[in-house]
Amino acid sequence: MEMNAGTINELNATALVEEGTAAMRLSELSSRQKASRREVLDVIVIGAGQAGLSVGYHLARAGLRFTILDANERVGDSWRQRWDSLRLFTSARLDSLDGKPFPAAGDYFPTKDEMADYLEGYAAHFQLPVQTGVKVERLFKRGGHYVVKAGDREFEALQIVVAMAGYQEPSLPAFASGLSTDIVQMHSKAYRNPGQLKPGGVLLVGAGNSGADIAMETARNGHDTWIAGPSTGSIPFRTERFLGRMVLQPLLLRLVFHRLLTIKTPIGRKVRPIIQSKGAPLIRVKPKDLAAAGVRRVSRVIGVQDGQPLLEDGKTLFVSNVIWCSGFQPGFEWIDLPVFGKAGELLHRGGIAEKQPGLYFVGLTFLYAMSSSMIHGVGRDAARIVKTISASLGTSSNTTDAFAVAPAGRSR
Repeated sequence: MEMNAGTINELNATALVEEGTAAMRLSELSSRQKASRREVLDVIVIGAGQAGLSVGYHLARAGLRFTILDANERVGDSWRQRWDSLRLFTSARLDSLDGKPFPAAGDYFPTKDEMADYLEGYAAHFQLPVQTGVKVERLFKRGGHYVVKAGDREFEALQIVVAMAGYQEPSLPAFASGLSTDIVQMHSKAYRNPGQLKPGGVLLVGAGNSGADIAMETARNGHDTWIAGPSTGSIPFRTERFLGRMVLQPLLLRLVFHRLLTIKTPIGRKVRPIIQSKGAPLIRVKPKDLAAAGVRRVSRVIGVQDGQPLLEDGKTLFVSNVIWCSGFQPGFEWIDLPVFGKAGELLHRGGIAEKQPGLYFVGLTFLYAMSSSMIHGVGRDAARIVKTISASLGTSSNTTDAFAVAPAGRSR
């Protein structure tokens, strides 16, 4: 077949058209695929712990379109990942979220795995739209809407609830890296049981509830144990005894922590910065329990000398293991919005962002009250925030028929 220059040009032109059409089709397909990775909702909740699930419960009652995003593979994993012997400090009567009682006798102290399973069952019972395995990488604004980026997915909404506690990333002093490589060191977040430790002494750096609980466990397992850091005080009764379970603990948690110590009372405003900086008092373990178990108190750890922990009083402590119970960093760097103060603190009032309408927080320490980060107190904050969201979106926050269940064991 003979082809002249004109025929060749026509064939080339046809090929270019077909190539362009194919490219356009591929572009359209890519656009559709990208669009399918973008979800638009009324509200996005970040975090599926007790705070996020409580918010979800109230959002569902209000009939809003929402999703709950969580980086863990299963609801409740934030509890499952804590040390093996952990039991809740509160009895089951104080461990219920709104609408579903904790499935145990009221005076029973649940294990961390039982709490995890309860949260997982709670989400399933109310069919809350939780998406697990979704790690939020960035929260920002685009075109007046909030955008949540998680990998190649984007979620967009007018309202965002960050339902996470302010202790996401382990906090370690800079000098921790100077400890001898012969010393086993870990943060309390990584501690599971004494089987992770070397034979020999153990130093717990941090004298709060985690440090005290783990110190008791290591001492009982035959390790010489020291605990460093200033005392946070302790509540003046035994939570496990009859009077503590039935009278004093409910009085402390439901009246004092829930109603008296709030941002609306003078005493609450005075106590709030102390709790946020110093931590809560010891609840289960008392100072005399530590002494009876052979745990020795030492001064604050201020550095490293010859590879060993250096104490504030100038002494060097020779140990085989160091467990840092030194707290956490908030871990909110992914929030790409002007919501931080000069010291890096979140700027909010009772969970409502001061300069970002439509952005809310639930689950933070002393968000509204001393009970705000506790299981028995998070529901009130969730209900209050959802009421604000509903008003902003012009919807009703009244209970729908599907969720017409009375709160379980809740003191409002």
